[in-house]
Order: sequence, then structure tokens, then C-alpha cells
Amino acid sequence: MFNFKFPKLIKKLGPGLITGAADDDPSGIATYSQAGAQYGFGLLWTMFFTYPLMVGIQLVSARIGLVTGRGLAENMRLFYPKYVTWPLVILLLAANTINIAADLAAMADAVKLVVGGPRHLYAVGFGMSCLLLQIFIPYERYVRVLKWLTLSLFAYVGTVFASHVEWNTVIKATVFPETIFTSQYVLLIVGVFGTTISPYLFFWQAGQEVEEVRVKHNTNYLNHHPQHLGKHLKRIRIDTVVGMGFSNLIAFFIMLTTAATLFKAGLHDIQTSAEAAEALRPIAGEFTFILFAAGIVGTGLLAVPVLAGSAAYAVAELLKKPASLGLSFHAAKDFYAMIAIATLLGVVLDFSGIDPIKALLWSAVINGIVAVPLMVALMHMASRPKVMRSFTIGNQVKYLGWAATLVMAIAASTLGFMTFFK
Repeated sequence: MFNFKFPKLIKKLGPGLITGAADDDPSGIATYSQAGAQYGFGLLWTMFFTYPLMVGIQLVSARIGLVTGRGLAENMRLFYPKYVTWPLVILLLAANTINIAADLAAMADAVKLVVGGPRHLYAVGFGMSCLLLQIFIPYERYVRVLKWLTLSLFAYVGTVFASHVEWNTVIKATVFPETIFTSQYVLLIVGVFGTTISPYLFFWQAGQEVEEVRVKHNTNYLNHHPQHLGKHLKRIRIDTVVGMGFSNLIAFFIMLTTAATLFKAGLHDIQTSAEAAEALRPIAGEFTFILFAAGIVGTGLLAVPVLAGSAAYAVAELLKKPASLGLSFHAAKDFYAMIAIATLLGVVLDFSGIDPIKALLWSAVINGIVAVPLMVALMHMASRPKVMRSFTIGNQVKYLGWAATLVMAIAASTLGFMTFFK
């Protein structure tokens, strides 16, 4: 009969799977929940629209890391002036820190909803746990932990099947969506695009591809054995296609759950992922509520290290410091210091009383500002033989990457205009 072993399958996947799963962080869950609660099935189409664009730009990021053996920030430092690279990295650090604060707050709120108790204590506990795991657990073991955490996202598959869903209506609304030309509708579309295609994911996946080669071989392995590069490129293509597909599928299910329950019940004013979980309890039942809340905690534990780690890769590489989770604390003090700073600032922001809704909005605006020039730089580097040698990107990936860049340029411009001139 069948000899299917899920652990074997997940073992074959790597940076692409973790990157895709981290995209469905508590902040992303809040955005997808808002979309479902406010417009029902009307925005489900965005998950299919963004999928190929997300795959394209993540393939570019992964390929740059794999071929050059360097992270994105290090490549940018080598090929672009400081006045281009430093502002982008500083903005990335700011956006990631705000995002960490929002995610920690959402995780703490979710636990408080289920068991009660002091939310600030939970936020500190989650922040410290993520930080200590990154510092003290060896890279290979830590990556396995992150891979298993991706399973927490299946909680959102469970919430759909625990709710009553009219599948014929879902399919019809997804294929033939009803467009509503209002500012709020456009703002949510922009928010979904910005949540799905985020700058921190570019830095993380490129850095993880460098880590994969470094741990299994050595830094210069592919330079000395270019004949093996094709095999690795095939691996990252499968890994990225599966990882981004998994990410968008889960986002689709989150939107679907809130559309089938909250929207149907007339509860449209959902601002955070914790509010979505709380609103589900009287409508969809205790089991669905607990599943949704558990998913918030699981995705947060996955996303916070990715947010802090991507910022640390970027800053350490610009400072010409060792940047690797595979190195000990003493061998990469600056890198781990940046992880600690980003995580601890996120914890402090949670104590500051900052409005989580405004925090997410500003994080989205900053990400929008960073994403477009960064994506232009990625596409430029990936097309240059000086950077990529004979492994520049092909036309298919090039078209997808530039399409993603154009979509994000439109999204960022729209979000900026609607934020500052409303």
C-alpha cells in the first residue's frame, strides 16, 4: 500500500517552507481576518493573484544567496553605494521591530483569551524563548524546530472544517469576485499584498540558503563545484513553490474561516488576530476558537525569530561582521546582538502601550517603502553576470519578479497616499 512518511517530506523542504510559513504571522492573520470579516469571500482571489508573484521574488532572493554564497545585504554592500543600502536596512530594522512587537502582543492576547493571566508576562516569555532558542540551539537542530512549528498553521485548516462552509459559493466568489471600489476595499487589497510580499522574507530566505550550503558543505563549495549548482537550483525551486503555496493556502483558509463565520454573523469590525479568535468563540464554538488561538501562538513562535534574524543578517552583513546561526555566540557576537536588540525592542514596545493597530499600519507603510527599491535591486543583481556569473535568472523568473515589483510599487504608492492624504 502507501508508504507516505510526512516527516521525510518535510525534511526535504527547507528555507522556502519556513519563509512561507513565517509570512502567516499574527500580523498577517489580522490582515486576512479583516479581509474575511469585512468582505466575506470577496478577497479570496488575492491569494491566487499574489502566489506566482511571491514565488518569483522569493526565487530571486534564494538564487542570489545560493549562487553568490552571500546574503542580500552583503551583496548590496559590494555592488551599491552606502546611501542606497543603509537607509533600506535601517527601515527594515524599524519595520521588523514594530512587527515583532505586534506579533508578541497578539500571541500574549491569544494565551490570555484561552487561560487568562497577565498578557505582558506572556509577551516577555515568548520574546525571551525565541531569543534564547536562536542563540543557544545549534543551527541544524533549530531549523528542525522551525520546520515542525510550520505544522501549527494546519490549525487554520481545522478551523475551516470545524465551521460550516458553502463550498459552491466559495468557488464562485473566488473565480468571479465582486469588486467594490471603495477606499477601504482598496486599502485591504494593498494590505494583503504588503503582508504577502514582505522585505524581511527576502533577507531570511537568502540568508538561509547560504546557511544550508555552509552547514552541509562549506562557504566556497559551489564556487569550487559549479556542476552541483543545478541540483541545488532545482531544490530551491521546489522548496519555494511548495513553501509559498503553503503560505497562501493557509492565508486562504484564514480568510475563508472569518468569511464563513464573522462576516456571515455581521461582525465586520475586526482589528487584530486575537479579536478574530475571540469573536469566533460564540459563533463557531469553543473548538474552533481554541484552534484559531493556538495557530496565533504557533505562527508567532515561527515568525518572531525570522523577523529578528532577517534584520540581524542585514545589519551584520553591512557591518562586515560574521552573520550565521551556525556560528557560536562568541564567533558572531554582533549578529546575535542584533537579534537580541530587535527582539528586546519588540518586547519593550509591547510595554509602551503602543496601539497595535497603528503599529501594524506603520509597519506596513515602512515595508512598502523598503520593498520597491529593494526588489528593484534584487532584480538588477540577479540579472548581472558580475554578481551571478553564468547563473543569472531566466526569463520566466525575471517576468514574475518584475511583475511582483510593479504590483508592490502600485500597492505602496496607494497605501502611502491613502495613509497620508485621507
